[in-house]
Amino acid sequence: MIRDSINEMMGQIEGREDYFAANVNELKALVDESLDEIADFRYIGASVMGRYFQNATPQQRSRFANTFRQTLIDTYTKGLVTFDYRELRVLDSQRAPRHEDQASVAMEVVAVDGTVYPVSYTLRLSDGQWKVVNVIVNGINLGLTFRNQFDQAMRDHNRDYDAVIANWSPELAADELEEGGRD
Repeated sequence: MIRDSINEMMGQIEGREDYFAANVNELKALVDESLDEIADFRYIGASVMGRYFQNATPQQRSRFANTFRQTLIDTYTKGLVTFDYRELRVLDSQRAPRHEDQASVAMEVVAVDGTVYPVSYTLRLSDGQWKVVNVIVNGINLGLTFRNQFDQAMRDHNRDYDAVIANWSPELAADELEEGGRD
């Protein structure tokens, strides 16, 4: 599923990078469509909100899920336009799942300079479909990083959900992902 979605999207982009660099909104629409098929944004939004999810109103939960979705689309689109990669590989050897309703898919992004960046997708079975609920890029757990940033934003804004949602702009630069996580 992940492999097919990525291959399909990359097939539409390949050879048209300059076009999409000049027409970013079209690329965003393509990314949005691709992510819609494979990502569980409601689950991810709840996970990023963490302990604050329970006290948020249904409207705040929904607004944050939509805001977070747009953040992911923008981030992914920017990465496709700016990151110079040579190859995307889905690895055949996958880890055994910890739970029946979870699975992991390992990938490698090979940069033009030959540097290999490991990527691991965590999937969750929901309503009979496997959906991405977390991504680890080069050792950086994006779900945990965003959850920590949401927590900090809640403290900075005196637990004002509306202010946090309105100002949501996570700080995760491409150079940080390239450097990777520290053990």
